[in-house]
Amino acid sequence: MKRLWIQLTLSFGLVALTAIVTVALLANTRAATTFRGYVVRSQVTDSGLIGRLERLYREQGSWEGVETILAAQSGPGQGRGGQGLGALRSSVALADAQGQLIADPNGIATGNSLDVRERDNALPITVANETVGYLLVSESHGGSLPGAAERFLEDLNDIFWWSALLAASIGLVLGLLLARSLTAPLNRLAHGARRIAQGQLDERVPPGGPTEVSQVAEAFNAMAASLQAGETERRHMVADIAHELRTPLTVVQGNLRAMLDDVYPLSKSEVATIYDTTLSLRRLVDDLRELSLAEAGQLELHLSPTAIGPLLERTVTLFEELAASQQITLYATYAPELPMVTGDAERLTQVLRNLVSNALHHTPASGTISLRATAEGSLVRVTVEDNGTGIAADDLPHIFERFYRADRSRSRDRGGSGLGLAITQQLIKLHNGTLGVTSEPGQGTCFWFTLSVA
Repeated sequence: MKRLWIQLTLSFGLVALTAIVTVALLANTRAATTFRGYVVRSQVTDSGLIGRLERLYREQGSWEGVETILAAQSGPGQGRGGQGLGALRSSVALADAQGQLIADPNGIATGNSLDVRERDNALPITVANETVGYLLVSESHGGSLPGAAERFLEDLNDIFWWSALLAASIGLVLGLLLARSLTAPLNRLAHGARRIAQGQLDERVPPGGPTEVSQVAEAFNAMAASLQAGETERRHMVADIAHELRTPLTVVQGNLRAMLDDVYPLSKSEVATIYDTTLSLRRLVDDLRELSLAEAGQLELHLSPTAIGPLLERTVTLFEELAASQQITLYATYAPELPMVTGDAERLTQVLRNLVSNALHHTPASGTISLRATAEGSLVRVTVEDNGTGIAADDLPHIFERFYRADRSRSRDRGGSGLGLAITQQLIKLHNGTLGVTSEPGQGTCFWFTLSVA
């Protein structure tokens, strides 16, 4: 009974059965009342009462003395329809052409004049094609329908009940089919969820059923795709980390093995080489930790109104000696009235360091690297532009990925951990900013990011 399709089927069946039984009872009662009224009217019509009333009015021009005729009609066993067993007893009343009651020996009318419903149900009395009165007919207590009429009414009642039973059966079957059609997409979702839990992240559920259920299936597929992409990225990241760690660890292990085998002398220079390698490992681990915290939104930022100009100058001061040694011109420009931005000064400096360091690696001697900051409405746009080698169009979409290098020949010692741009992107996202890049091979590269004005 806990199965949803069973509960829905029973609910549909109960609702259909209740509605059908109610309709059948009302129809049965109404049909019996209407049919008995029809029989009574037919008996009165067959009794010749209307003809006698028409002759009375034609002869006298009024309804004087009509009470005698009506009293005789309402008496027991009067009229052709009232003779013998199996005949309904009738009560009659007469109203004039204006609907005013003239004779009502049995009190069957509701007032001194006929209402609209009573006039519609009355038998008109016409003389010379003119309605001169209305004869109200109703069933009196006592008497029964004639045999044939009684059998007809019983057959009609049987038809009502058999129709109700058939309709209830059809409703139950349709309810079963509808319930199964509603629960089938949910069953597919449950099956898909179990497959996902078993690690089958390529499982997808075909959308179907009502709009709401179809939307759930689409959301489930989107979730599965996101999980699959995340799992793929996780595996790639693990593989990349293992690859990045293997080289320095191999160097350390090889040098130590060589020292133990007396291939290398145990000198400070050899120890310094191993120490430098451990520093590279430490930088890689720190970068990975910082990137994971940034992607999880757990990297702590100290946001406050920050002047971007001094950060540009500080970055230029930090790299000017290195740039001069590579014969590269490095400078910063910004407007004195440049508004402050909302940001973490230390993290924004880290962003500028990453971008300038990346530019220095790709800018040849006699090249130029410029840092600029301009106000654009409620934003401040910062650019780091060089006229170096540029980035190929195939590499451009991937430069913010972990461990990605456009220049595969660059060593890890010269090229860093390969995480700088990925960290930069996450830091700008944490500032609710936007980071972008434009580049043409041989023409240079321009990295830019925007920050909100404080």
